[in-house]
Amino acid sequence: MKPPYRVMSMEEVESLPWNGRTVISTFSGCGGSSLGYRMAGFKVMLANEFIPAARDIYRLNANPSTIIDPRDIREVTGESLLESTGLKQGELDILDGSPPCSAFSTAGKRHKGWGKLKSYSDSEQVVDDLFFEYSRLLRSIRPRVFIAENVSGLVKGVAKGYFLNILRDLRSCGYRVSCRVLDSLWLGVPQSRQRTIFVGVRDDLRIDPVHPAPLPYWYSVSEALEGLDSGDLSDTTISKGMSAYWDRTRQGHTFSAAYMLLNRTDKASMFNYRKLSPAKWCPTIMQSPTLFHWSEPRTMSIPEMKRLGGFPDDFRMNGSYAKRYERIGRAVPPVMMSHIARAVLEGVLCKT
Repeated sequence: MKPPYRVMSMEEVESLPWNGRTVISTFSGCGGSSLGYRMAGFKVMLANEFIPAARDIYRLNANPSTIIDPRDIREVTGESLLESTGLKQGELDILDGSPPCSAFSTAGKRHKGWGKLKSYSDSEQVVDDLFFEYSRLLRSIRPRVFIAENVSGLVKGVAKGYFLNILRDLRSCGYRVSCRVLDSLWLGVPQSRQRTIFVGVRDDLRIDPVHPAPLPYWYSVSEALEGLDSGDLSDTTISKGMSAYWDRTRQGHTFSAAYMLLNRTDKASMFNYRKLSPAKWCPTIMQSPTLFHWSEPRTMSIPEMKRLGGFPDDFRMNGSYAKRYERIGRAVPPVMMSHIARAVLEGVLCKT
């Protein structure tokens, strides 16, 4: 039987007993992955995040004992992370990381942008080498397990060669590595978000890596938003032009057909803009407001986006509507990561 959709509150997360296991998080964003570990009873000892807007939100919701490191990952050493946490090499349970790899996002230009300077949350940097910065830290910290997350496009098309390079590099660090594309829809989140999940277990532990089994059910948008106060809607107002597209779009469909009709063109566009269907799941949340309410001509509010992104209702956020929306769109859904963390705890760490 499918239980009602519910994400535990931040107060409930803080009251959970510690399972005795530790995490260092890199590329932490606003804390989606970290919150997932905390939901599974882990202690996040340190989080590294370079982007100030993301780091500010992380700090609003962090446990007071978590060290927040603001350095560029290229300036971080494994030795400095171990010194900050008081751990020795090999003592950390999980090294977590979500290195940006936007050139291989299925929503972007993929390999055409590989190696180029890109705008990334109010900064500009080349991000496609960051997985190897992560493996550099992995070599020096030597955690029992690592969990790394990335876009699903990493294993598709011409990106496969880059994926194989990453896989070889991670294995050369001394780990048994398994990689799967998991969809958050089947891990308790009312959003279809496919992510590449690497799980590695240190060779000396002689345990194979594990991934969570999919749940036998999924949640619709209406199930996720049941009983929710949508909050302040002043930021969700759309222009007359956008309203025209919304009027001519059926629930669950993109604005593409309406765009071609109104602009008298056969060239598709606006395929990321979608009017949600309350009876279906939410598609992948992007970094800008592209999801629209099904019965009101507006974008979705931040309280609604938190529900659809697997965040607690009382997860604190600051900044403009667009910046808060972006943070949710860039985050690993906490509920998804909680399932991954529990699978690793039960299948690997409890055996060590």
